[in-house]
Amino acid sequence: MKNISVIGAGTMGNGIAHVFAMKGFKVSLVDISEVALLKAIATIDKNLNRMVVKERISEKDKKATLGNITTFSDMNAGVKSADLIVEAATENVDLKLRIFKSLDEAAPKKTILATNTSSISITKIAAVTSRPEKVIGMHFMNPVPVMKLVEVINGYATSKSVSKKIMQLSKDLGKVPTEVNDYPGFVANRILMPMINEAIYTLFESVAGVEEIDTVMKLGMAHPMGPLQLADFIGLDVCLSIMNVLHDGFGNPKYAPCPLLVNMVMAGKLGRKSGEGFYSYGHGTKEWIVSKSFK
Repeated sequence: MKNISVIGAGTMGNGIAHVFAMKGFKVSLVDISEVALLKAIATIDKNLNRMVVKERISEKDKKATLGNITTFSDMNAGVKSADLIVEAATENVDLKLRIFKSLDEAAPKKTILATNTSSISITKIAAVTSRPEKVIGMHFMNPVPVMKLVEVINGYATSKSVSKKIMQLSKDLGKVPTEVNDYPGFVANRILMPMINEAIYTLFESVAGVEEIDTVMKLGMAHPMGPLQLADFIGLDVCLSIMNVLHDGFGNPKYAPCPLLVNMVMAGKLGRKSGEGFYSYGHGTKEWIVSKSFK
C-alpha cells in the first residue's frame, strides 16, 4: 500500500496525513472545505518546522513530507487511486455512514476502507458498503504525530488478511498497534470516558473543584493531564458523543452521561476548541485558567 487517502482535514485528519507522508506514502488529503485544507497544510508545516528546530528531521525531510501530500476538495478525485482510505471526519454516526456509502461507490474495489472512529461500530459502518470484509477501524490517538498507539478494530466481517495488513502498516508508521474487537468504545474509550464522566460527576456533586480533581489524578495517579483538562482537550461534544454510544450500545445506566456534561455541550462550552470548558483558554495561546463558572 503506497497511496493513502485521508478523509477530513481536521485535527486528526491532518495528523494522520502527516505521519503517512513522513514515512514516504503518497497522501491525498480530502475535505469539502478549501479553508480546512489550507489550515491543515499550515498546521502540518508548523509541526514539521518544530521538528526541524529540534533537529529531529532535516529541512530536506520537511520538504519531502509536504511534497507527498496533495489536497482535494472532490472526494471522487481524491480516492480514485487509493490503496487505503482512512476516514477522519467528525464523530457522528450518520455522517460516517454517508461517507462510507460514497467511498464504497467511488474507490477501487481493492481499496481497504478504514475509519478513525473512537467509538462507533465498525460492523455498522461496514454494513453500508459492498465490501464489509475490507472495512476496519484504525483509531489513532491525539496528537497523532506524537502518540504511539493505534487501536486496530476488527468488525464482524473484517478479513484476517486485511487485519494483518493494517497491523503491519501501523508498525511501518512507527506506531504500536493493538488489535481489538468491535464493541462500543473498543478498549481506549470504554475505559477512559467513564473515568472522565465520573470526574465530571465529582464536580457536579460538589465533592471537589476543577483544579482539585485534576491535581488528585495527576499527582496521585501519575496522569500527565487531569481528566477535566483532558476532556477540554478532546472536546466535550466528543466526550458526550462517546458516552452516548456506550450508553446506547450496552444499555447500562453506569454509562449515562453526567447532566453537567450535557448542559455544557448544549451551552456551547466545548473545551479548547470553543475557548471555554472546565477551563478558559486565552485567545491564540496555550494558557488556561479555571473557568469562572466553576470557581
